[in-house]
Amino acid sequence: MTIDPTALYVFLLVALAAVCSGLNISLISLSPSDLKRKAKLGNKQAKRVLPLRANAHLSLASILLVNVAAASATPLVLNTSFNGFFAAAIATLLLVIFSELAPQALFTKHALRVCSFFTPLMKLMILATYPISKPLQLGLDKIFGRHDEVRLHSRRELGLLIHEHLGMDESELDEDEVEIIKGALKLSEKQVSTIMTEMRHVYWMTPETVIDAAKIDEIKDASWSRIPIFNEKLTKCYGVLRMKDLVDIDFDEKSLKVSELPLHSTKMVGSRTALDTMFRKFIAARTHLIPVEKNDQVVGIVTIEDLVEEIIGHEIIDESDHTVGRS
Repeated sequence: MTIDPTALYVFLLVALAAVCSGLNISLISLSPSDLKRKAKLGNKQAKRVLPLRANAHLSLASILLVNVAAASATPLVLNTSFNGFFAAAIATLLLVIFSELAPQALFTKHALRVCSFFTPLMKLMILATYPISKPLQLGLDKIFGRHDEVRLHSRRELGLLIHEHLGMDESELDEDEVEIIKGALKLSEKQVSTIMTEMRHVYWMTPETVIDAAKIDEIKDASWSRIPIFNEKLTKCYGVLRMKDLVDIDFDEKSLKVSELPLHSTKMVGSRTALDTMFRKFIAARTHLIPVEKNDQVVGIVTIEDLVEEIIGHEIIDESDHTVGRS
């Protein structure tokens, strides 16, 4: 059984044109910034493809030159067995169906894998067409630039990207991780006034408040761990009284004013402070409780627990949470 050389040549030319057409679409569909991230994470396919995508004009010029050469040679080869009209018609059908539609649809579905597999072939095409493709690349770079800058996503775009992981079996993120990331992305859009505990729900004292055994029992029953200390007009914060600092004091034998007890300093924040800055505020204040002011008046308090609850989207209930307000 002998193989018709014309059919073999046509098959090879159509196959080469198909590979070039698919690579042309696949390579340009890959994002350079995405490839860089994957390469940093150790993805071997991304490492192989990144240099070719980074120098896209040279790669595309080489691929297109080979593609056009293969497509142009196909009707010439067919012309040896068919007349000009039929050769052109057959070549057109073969190239459109098998060298354009099919490979582009197939290759783009697995763009990174395909480009990685054909990396040696692309390098060979660059080498073979270098005298022509290199000047083309220099001209394109000068006219259009390299276009390899990193494209950043907006906060809302990132939120949508993260949301797409929900319900996807191939996602490495579980539902809780998705919700936490989405909550963190929304912090800058919210103000501390939306999560603070208003003063009508806050248990607080003044420096002149006397703490005795009865007061200790009252605080223990309410399960307060930290108590803010303000003046009567709620215009100044003297600090935070921590209950664990009082465990060694016997209040049955003596009573003490708050001003005689150790207080932990804190800093007030404005009610319009964005939540994404609050972690730094807590670190700077070195406390878990910060008073919130508005127009030089204390209007509430915010705790680091409030901030964490806003991120995870759920209230943290512990064994002491049986009142409306927490401090």
